[in-house]
Amino acid sequence: MHVVITGANRGIGRAMADHYLAAGHDVTACARSGDGYTRLDVTDPAQQAALAAQVAGKPVDLLICNAGVYLDKGQNLAGGYAPQMWADSFATNVTGVFLTVQSLLPNLQMTENAKIAIISSQMASDTRAPGGSYIYRASKAAALNLGRNLATDLRGLDIAVGIYHPGWVQTEMGSSSADITVDQSATGLAARFDELSLDSTGCFRTWDGQDHPF
Repeated sequence: MHVVITGANRGIGRAMADHYLAAGHDVTACARSGDGYTRLDVTDPAQQAALAAQVAGKPVDLLICNAGVYLDKGQNLAGGYAPQMWADSFATNVTGVFLTVQSLLPNLQMTENAKIAIISSQMASDTRAPGGSYIYRASKAAALNLGRNLATDLRGLDIAVGIYHPGWVQTEMGSSSADITVDQSATGLAARFDELSLDSTGCFRTWDGQDHPF
């Protein structure tokens, strides 16, 4: 199986790359920085085109759209949340997902039962709205909506799309006080991706297999 992972140089992305490599799969691990990874800033159309050229003619069985930013942590409603912060967050968390899917769509169509996994968050939920983190919540909600609509359009191409909450994970983004380790999250997510099919396309699920409320 050929797996492509964005944001694979740290945190959950790196743990997922390690998981699939250990299982003997072919992994294209992408990172904005390069540094031993396939260079991909998901917001850059030129780098998206370079990735597409690099894997041209090679089937992609599983695309994991994991790259994301949380720029507005701790911002104050009275004076924070600068417009550029909104633009930069949506560029990575939403547009970057779309551009990656668009770039690799020919490769996904080369294999039977291809899958796209979009890493969103429980913070995308409309029914779970405790306030704060407006930019991150809005961008992850948009990624959820994007995934749901991609699931509709790609069903006819036999490509399943799932959207996932990875848990509150002990990463730089999640903090050391989070509930689970990156390995627990990666192992759980991999099991969810295994389960993904056209019967469940468009699902919004947690790392441990629970359906998450929209």
